[in-house]
Formats: sequence, structure tokens, C-alpha cells
Amino acid sequence: MTEAQRYLDEHASYQLTGRIDSPSTQVIEGFCAAMGDPQHCAPVIHVTGTNGKGSTVQMISRMLEAAGLTVGTYTSPHLERVNERIRRNGEPISDEEFADVVGAVAELEPVVGLFPSYFEVMTAAAFRWFADIAVDVMVIEVGILGRWDATNIVNPTVAVVTNIGMDHNDFAGPTLVDVATEKAGIIKPGCAAVIGETRPELLKIFQTAGAASVIVRGGDFEVESNALALGGRVLDIRTPTTIYPDVFIPLHGAYQGVNAAVALTAVEMFFAAPPSEEIVTEGMSGVAMPGRFEVLGRQPLTIIDGAHNPTGADTCAQVFFDDFQPDGRRLLVFGTLRDPGEMLAALRADEFDMVFACTAPSPRGVNVREVLDAAKDLGCDNIAPFDTVEDACVRALEYADGDDAVLVTGSLYTAGAARAVLQRYAN
Repeated sequence: MTEAQRYLDEHASYQLTGRIDSPSTQVIEGFCAAMGDPQHCAPVIHVTGTNGKGSTVQMISRMLEAAGLTVGTYTSPHLERVNERIRRNGEPISDEEFADVVGAVAELEPVVGLFPSYFEVMTAAAFRWFADIAVDVMVIEVGILGRWDATNIVNPTVAVVTNIGMDHNDFAGPTLVDVATEKAGIIKPGCAAVIGETRPELLKIFQTAGAASVIVRGGDFEVESNALALGGRVLDIRTPTTIYPDVFIPLHGAYQGVNAAVALTAVEMFFAAPPSEEIVTEGMSGVAMPGRFEVLGRQPLTIIDGAHNPTGADTCAQVFFDDFQPDGRRLLVFGTLRDPGEMLAALRADEFDMVFACTAPSPRGVNVREVLDAAKDLGCDNIAPFDTVEDACVRALEYADGDDAVLVTGSLYTAGAARAVLQRYAN
């Protein structure tokens, strides 16, 4: 495992710089060809979108598992351990198996004659492992955008687009149409395309991308009812063939209801038949999303969320202010890889009673001094700077009373670093 991690770290150019110099699938195609094209070992549900990909992937995977299939799931980034990215029926790949498949990719580098990125190594390793263990289906989350993402060498049975927002604009932009065009690149001839985006000017991009069928939220499927419930949401979901009443999902935020409708429709398209209510109930109720509006403590209320862009931060703020109403103060622990001014504004940081600013634990983490300045510019009155997420979390919990609420967000890296600390100190 140590050697595998060292090899990955040597290939982590994007993790260090945030730049992709030459978008292409040439490298991943070369490595997978040398391994016998394991990306074709099983049918694929391929998922892209600006936000909600992770939740949608987990819901799809859980329902397929409930149907009795062996499911290989590939997601990114990880929250605490790199193994989390590659799973079989919800269980992360073991350290030994991870070392073996990454080692297999490493051995091919001099043979292929190409230098892979961290994500390309992980993607090739995931496909290799899924082939080795003979999964029945793969549920694959796009890393960035779609068209030239390393995962986009699959031929999906179902291609899923959750939604479109402004993100990764160094690679796609400057308009939402440009972003949508890049994401539409995962739609291949013969597949079914399930589209959660509803804006007409973007829809036409997906409708003309070449899918055998295009199923659109609003017309073909929808969340008919989306209500707050203890520990999550209760939904009525209409798919192209069936109405599913009183579906419980143990996730917070009305947007998760939309993700659930997209996921359920994708499963229906995969089977070409409506799954039973038992499969839907078992699958949806078993969904767990660590780091995505995850409640870790009650007194004080302690929440982490991996919102990593302004759209996600705006959604995080909506859920926090609308669904959670503490009797005490609202405290924000914040570290990010993005423009801190845009992120803090989207989070409505000036409405918090205290902001604990920190540097996100990534080579691209914005320095706490920049975060501090951005918070001041926004009009935040009470701000405390800390060098690390861990220090900021400990101080926030020491400062908080039982009636207060602590939200830790700004990046999945921030949420991951906070999780272990908060699990020790919360309650």
C-alpha cells in the first residue's frame, strides 16, 4: 500500500497545480488497451453533472445491490482514504488488492510509454479490479466534466447528467452551454440518457447528443412530493412507468430528492423495467454519504459538507438555514480551494455568528490569510484564523454551547480532515 501511494503521489500533477495541460483520453486508452480493455468487462451506468454526482451514484449502486447484482462503484475524490474511490457492493477495495492493481498499472508505464496522471492511474486500477472480481455492473462517476475525462472510455448502457452549473471553467466555458456540451460527451450512440437538468437551452444539447433515448426530468420523471422527515426526506417519485410513494432517503436537503428521482430513473432505464418497491425501499434507505451534509453531533449540532464550488455552497447554505434552526449561535469552519470570496458569499458567511477560517489540507488550499481577508470584505464581524482544519474544529467545539450549530465546509478536503476530529470531540 505504501508503494502504491508513493506511485500515485508521483503522478499527482493536477492535485498540485489544479491544471490539466492537454485534455485527452489517449493515455487512459493506452493503459486499458494494454490490460485487455477492462472497462468493457460489464455494463456501465456513467454519471456526470456539476453537483449531486456522488449522491446519485450511491443511490444507483445501492438499488442495484438490492436487486442482487455485484456492483463495482468508482467515485472521486475520497474523503479520508484513497480506497474509498473503488468499491464492491459498498465496501472499499482492501489495501492489499489496491496495492496489487495500482502496481499492475505501474508495471505497464514503461511498456505503454506514456505518463499517466493520478486520476488516470486510479481509473485504470478501478477498471482492472472490477474485471478481476467479475462485477455484474459498474457505476462510474466522472471526475471532471465529461468528454475528455479518463472515465469516458466506457460505452454506457445509461448515461446520467444530474445538473449543469459553472464549474471547472478553466477547461469549459465561459457559458453554461459550453459546460453542458462537455458533459454531453459521455452520451454514446445506443445508450439511454437520463437528464436531471431542465433548462431548455441546455436540454437541446443532450437531446441531440446521439442517445437512443433521452429521458428528461419534469416531463418524463419528477419528484412529485419532497418533504422533510426525521433523519432525511420522504419522497413521492414519478418515473416514466411508475409512481413510487413515500420513498425515504436518509439524506438532508431537498436537492437530494431530485438526485433520488434521477437515480431511480437511471435504474429503471438500466433494467428496461421498473424496479420493485422492495428494491427501491431497501436501496434508498441504505444510502450513506459521509461528508455530504453529514450530521456528526447533536449538542452542539455538528455538520460537515464537502461543498466545493459556489453552486454547492449555495445549496449547503440553503439546507443549513432552512432545515436546521438551532436555538443558539451558528458557527462556520471554512477552508477552500476556490475563490474564498465567492464561496463565502454563497455560504452566506456574514449570517454566521462566528467564522473559523483555515487553510484546506491540499497543495491548492487557499491560505488562511486570504480566507480571513475575504471574510472581512464580506462583512463578517467575528473571525478567527487557524493554520489547520483540525485546529479550527477543536476551537469551534470548545467555543460552542450545546444549543449552537457548527458547520464545516468549503471543500471535500476540509470535510475529510474535519471528520475524524469531530467524531472524537462531538457530543
